[in-house]
Amino acid sequence: MTEAKPLNVLFLCTHNSARSILAEALLNHLGKGKFKAFSAGSSPRDNQKPNPMAIATLDKAGIPTGELTSKSWDVFATPDAPHMDLVITVCDNAAGEVCPYWPGQPATAHWGYADPSETVGTDEQKLEAFKQTLHQIKRRLELFTSLPLTSLSKMALENSARELAKK
Repeated sequence: MTEAKPLNVLFLCTHNSARSILAEALLNHLGKGKFKAFSAGSSPRDNQKPNPMAIATLDKAGIPTGELTSKSWDVFATPDAPHMDLVITVCDNAAGEVCPYWPGQPATAHWGYADPSETVGTDEQKLEAFKQTLHQIKRRLELFTSLPLTSLSKMALENSARELAKK
């Protein structure tokens, strides 16, 4: 019996420095080869890098961060880019923007999270905001990764991902 090819999931946010980075790393960690996660931003700043507090939060949780980079979503709209099965926006700004055409017309969903990088306070308070965001994403991704892959046709995938937005 051949193993199914992993489902490609793209997480989008405006700058691709916090929420989408957390989601990419976490799904690659939890997905156990059933999923391949990517992330990108609609308008990353010049020389954008993942937020150091996002990296610190992932490191503390034991989630690998070595492959994480900030990049434009244009990278995934090219003909030679990996075809996505699901595109999930994780910030309200990116959800409201006109997305590029995605090769293969993947399923889409929106999972909104508050931006932890906008937290005002001490470094400890800011790190706590990142930790809370990671836990919120983790709750949804644990449910998502427990779905049987055989039932994840495009429509079922889209409906399942959109239902998880309510949890």
